[in-house]
Amino acid sequence: MQWVRDYTPQPSRNQLYTRALIITLAGNVLLAGSKGIVAYISGSAAIYADAANSISDVLYSLLMVLGLYMAQRPPDLSHPQGHARFEPLVGLAVAMSMTYAGFEAARNAIERLTAGGLAVEPGLPSLVLLGSALIKLVMFLLIRKIAKEVQSPTLTVTATDNLSDVLTSVAAFVGVMGSQISHLLDPIAGLVVAAWIFRNAFNAAKENIHYLTGGGADDDLRERIVQKAASVPGVAKVHHMMTEYVGAKLAVDMHINCDGNISLNEAHSISDRVIAAVESLPEIDRAYVHIEPNGWEDSENTPAG
Repeated sequence: MQWVRDYTPQPSRNQLYTRALIITLAGNVLLAGSKGIVAYISGSAAIYADAANSISDVLYSLLMVLGLYMAQRPPDLSHPQGHARFEPLVGLAVAMSMTYAGFEAARNAIERLTAGGLAVEPGLPSLVLLGSALIKLVMFLLIRKIAKEVQSPTLTVTATDNLSDVLTSVAAFVGVMGSQISHLLDPIAGLVVAAWIFRNAFNAAKENIHYLTGGGADDDLRERIVQKAASVPGVAKVHHMMTEYVGAKLAVDMHINCDGNISLNEAHSISDRVIAAVESLPEIDRAYVHIEPNGWEDSENTPAG
């Protein structure tokens, strides 16, 4: 019989995810449509780059809907540790979408640059870009708040992308206004936008690959985990610990030392308290504790490693 961890649905968490998805999808569809129209009318390479970025945002918004739905499914016999790894998989897809947008923005900017650029009338394009920056700033603040509440790497990447979109819209605005002085400033701004998109795509991919490949906690978090466990009465010390990301949160396997003369009931109680203490950390999904008597790790019977 395969053990499956008890799972209790969290309506508030699901509601927060739904809210984040609605904000992201609605905002990106609105911006992609408006920028695409203005890019077509104005011929601006900078606005074209920004529109390409927004279209990629729409694509990853749709991926988020599917991926986060899968990630929130409870554990079952096929996935006894849950479906949390679907979430960083979506985050990686978001990074790939951002990379494509960067390539498209760079391609268009280079074409316009080699053609000598053009002067862009600042009226409607300027209003659209400033409005886009404002909308993306609001989206960044809202999504970042939700991401912190639910500890979601996908929403964290999304919030970061929203912030980068604020900067790309500002860069595109500078390019449009600067094209009145030099026709080359518009495609140069497009290249700046593309470079910023590449930078954020790389950082997003790096983080989510760490989650997907079962990376462990950093030194600071490991120290906090050890301190939590060691603070439980009855724990002499923590002499072994391994951590592994299962999705966006960690599974912890640790060995602790206790007085070898206590009863089995008391040892079991200490183990439960250590598990509760470690799992109280927001970064931890589950903890497994193995109890050994004091001095056992120093004996010749202790397995190496």
